[in-house]
Amino acid sequence: MSVNKQMRILVVDDFPTMRAIITKILRSLGFSKIMVAENGLHAWEMLERYEVDLIISDWSMPQMSGLELLQKVRNDPQYKDVPFLMVTAEAKQQNIIEAMQHKVSHYIVKPFTAETLWQKICEIFKT
Repeated sequence: MSVNKQMRILVVDDFPTMRAIITKILRSLGFSKIMVAENGLHAWEMLERYEVDLIISDWSMPQMSGLELLQKVRNDPQYKDVPFLMVTAEAKQQNIIEAMQHKVSHYIVKPFTAETLWQKICEIFKT
C-alpha cells in the first residue's frame, strides 16, 4: 500500500511563511491538492465546505488553536476520522500527552525535514 498523492490536505498555520514551507515540502513529495488556512476558525470553515483527507495543523494559533481544532474535529461525527498531524515548536511532554488524549494521529516538532514529514504521513496511513 502506498500513500495516495491525490489526497486533499489542509495545512493550518498562522504564519504565512510556515504555510508556504509546508506546502512546498508537500508539493516536493508529490502532493498537489493542498489548501491552506491561517487559523483553526478558518480551517473549520474550510472543512465545512471541502472534503479533506488529512489535516496538518500548527498547535499555537490565535482565535482557535490546533488543539481546539483537533477537539472540534474529533467531536464531530462527520470529521472525527480525518487524520490529524499536529505541528508544534513545543516538544513538551504534557503537550504531546494532551494531543494524544484527543486522538491526534501524529505529532511533529519544528523544525522538521521533508523526510520527517513524509515518514509521519506514511505512519498515519500505515504504508
